[in-house]
Amino acid sequence: MLLSPAGVDALRTALTDAGYTANGIASRLGAAATSGVARNDFRAALRATEDRDPLGTLIRVFICEQTEPEAAVAAALAPLSLDEALAGGLVERHGDGLRMGLDLEPYADDWWVLADVPASARPGRPLHAEHVLGIGGATQTLIGATVRQPVETALDLGTGSGVQALHLGTHARRVTATDLSERALRFAATTAALNGQDWELLRGDLVAPVAGRRFDLVVSNPPFVVGPGTTTHVYRDSGRVGDAIGAELAAAAPGLLTEGGTMQYLANWVHVTGEDWGERVAGWFAGTGLDAWVIQREVADPMAYVNLWLTDVGHTADPHRAAAWLDWFDAHKVEAIGFGIVSLRRAGHADPVVRVEDLRQRVEVPLGDRVAGWFDRQDWLRVRDTEGLLAARYRAADGLQLRQEATMGDEGWAVDRQVLAMPRGLRWTEEIDPLVLALVGGADGRLSLRDQLALLAVAHDVPAEELAEAAGPIVAHLVERGFIEPVAD
Repeated sequence: MLLSPAGVDALRTALTDAGYTANGIASRLGAAATSGVARNDFRAALRATEDRDPLGTLIRVFICEQTEPEAAVAAALAPLSLDEALAGGLVERHGDGLRMGLDLEPYADDWWVLADVPASARPGRPLHAEHVLGIGGATQTLIGATVRQPVETALDLGTGSGVQALHLGTHARRVTATDLSERALRFAATTAALNGQDWELLRGDLVAPVAGRRFDLVVSNPPFVVGPGTTTHVYRDSGRVGDAIGAELAAAAPGLLTEGGTMQYLANWVHVTGEDWGERVAGWFAGTGLDAWVIQREVADPMAYVNLWLTDVGHTADPHRAAAWLDWFDAHKVEAIGFGIVSLRRAGHADPVVRVEDLRQRVEVPLGDRVAGWFDRQDWLRVRDTEGLLAARYRAADGLQLRQEATMGDEGWAVDRQVLAMPRGLRWTEEIDPLVLALVGGADGRLSLRDQLALLAVAHDVPAEELAEAAGPIVAHLVERGFIEPVAD
């Protein structure tokens, strides 16, 4: 750990006594100053903490990135000794005072996460090769997408500061976390101890430390950055060429998961000129026997992608690095890079379902319950043939919207297109015909699908069996998407 066990206890006492929590800070600063802090505008927060009491001092040092008098910092951290805080890197000497040496972030209601100070807070200082990230956008994406159901065992591959493991600890009886970086494991151990959790921490590259073991839930925010395979910072660079780490995790998943187990990880993938990116990513799961659902959330062109990651490590003024990276993309005909979430389930079936979808601008977070529901619906559909679908009763999803496009003609409005829309969650849309509209409109949970079709057959003077044959695949698709939901008998 970064601190001794007694030092961790002392730090927790200091933070608790001062009220250095997300809620405590928001209450102290008020809405306007809290909003300013989120935009890196610290002016109002500094005015609200001029008295430099313990909470004010902690806010000034660890939130507002200020250098503060040694006596005030020592008082704010007590009973943690200043000597141990300096030795552990929590604070560092700067000018005539002390400033933060590590990022000590209040998180959720009463957690704290320790990470390295971001590049933006130390302009001109190169990041450590084993830089440990705090809570960023990718971290939050995986947190929100993870299926939060009680499990016996959970694994966090590439734990970094331990944020994912911290969440796993709320619904898994045993948590294992791995990382290639010994330095990252020290951060994770400190985060765990500071928050009263106990994890098994193992050092090694990806799945190597847990070879031969299986888990009910596996999550990973791996070093997924796409490039020529050069490693400069372990939090982003895997050493694999291109997007191979995504395929590697997919191949490892069957050996990591218990029956019914779930694995979820973030990934980048390349869009290659002349290739279907979706088919390429779907190929990662061929032969795994796993149900797979891949959601693409963002797409960047190579220039924007390179600039993003060079800025992330403080190399914005290095044109040679950018040129070499872009040359590699050009040589491999990479026209774009996608980012998204991979969710896998070991469902024990010979006919796994693989879906790769572009849902940019349409995803409402958090997604964890949506992912769990998608897998559950696959299980329900898999054991039902057409007769089973016809015998079931269905209810339209709450909040469904019908959107129509129509053209004004000589005889009034003529409907050109009708679209069902999910206003929440994944915000799917589906263009429908009058039959589907009638089926969904009549799905109130009272009649079986077969009885619904019988009524429609009479109304439209068509054979009921003809409608049933056409309706089976349509209903299966609507169930998978969640537009209609099976009603339990």
